[in-house]
Amino acid sequence: MPRKEVAFKEELIHGAQDSKEGSRFDRRKEKEEQRKASLPGEDEQPLPPPVESIRSDQKEVGRNDPCPCGSGKKYKKCCGK
Repeated sequence: MPRKEVAFKEELIHGAQDSKEGSRFDRRKEKEEQRKASLPGEDEQPLPPPVESIRSDQKEVGRNDPCPCGSGKKYKKCCGK
């Protein structure tokens, strides 16, 4: 192959890689800008406090605990089926 064709093919290969990296960088930059735009600024109201998860006060019945129905059997043999 003549040198011009080899140089042209190398330029195509390396140029394609550079354009991929550039677009990846651009996508990352756009994503970061969108994230920053969604955050409140100095003049805006702050974000509300995080919501606390709902938890029950009662402990779950274990397999080997007495059944809560009052039968006297283990939970796994009574209501746990």
